[in-house]
Amino acid sequence: MNFLQRYDVLLDQLLAELKRTYGRRLVACAVFGSVGRRTPRYGSDIDFLLVVRGLPRGRFNRVEEFLKIETGLEPALKAPASEGGPIALSPVFKTPEEVEAGSPLFLDLVEDARILYDPEGFLGRYLDRLRARLRELGARRIRRGNAWYWELKPDLKPGEVFSL
Repeated sequence: MNFLQRYDVLLDQLLAELKRTYGRRLVACAVFGSVGRRTPRYGSDIDFLLVVRGLPRGRFNRVEEFLKIETGLEPALKAPASEGGPIALSPVFKTPEEVEAGSPLFLDLVEDARILYDPEGFLGRYLDRLRARLRELGARRIRRGNAWYWELKPDLKPGEVFSL
C-alpha cells in the first residue's frame, strides 16, 4: 500500500466509525489541509471537520464523545515507520448552527476541503454560498512563505464594513 492509499484507507475506516458512533446525528464530514489536498507528508495529521447535530457543549465533552472512535482506529493510526509512521487525528467539531454562524476556518475549506460525507448537501451548499460571496468581494487567497492568508476585499475603503 502506498502512502496516499494508507490515508485513503484510514479515511474510509474513520467515516465508517463516525457513521456507527454518531448515526443519524452525523450531518457532514470533510477532510482538509494537506490530506484534503492529497499532499500529505510523513507525519501529516488528518484535519477534518465533523458537523454533528446535538453535540455536547464544550470542546472537552465533544472530544470525550469522539474518543471511542479514535480508540477503535488506534491500530491503523499507530503504524510503524516502515508504513509511514503514526498518524494523528485533528477533528474540528461543529453543529449545523455553528457552521451557519461562520468561522475563519471555512475560508480555507472553500479551497482545501474534500467532502467525505454530506448526504443532505448541507456542507456543500454552505461552502458554495461562501465561495460565491468571496467571488463577489473579489477575495483572494495569497501564499506567503509556507502560509496562506486571505485578502477578503481588495478594494476596501477606510471605515467600510462588510460581511461574508
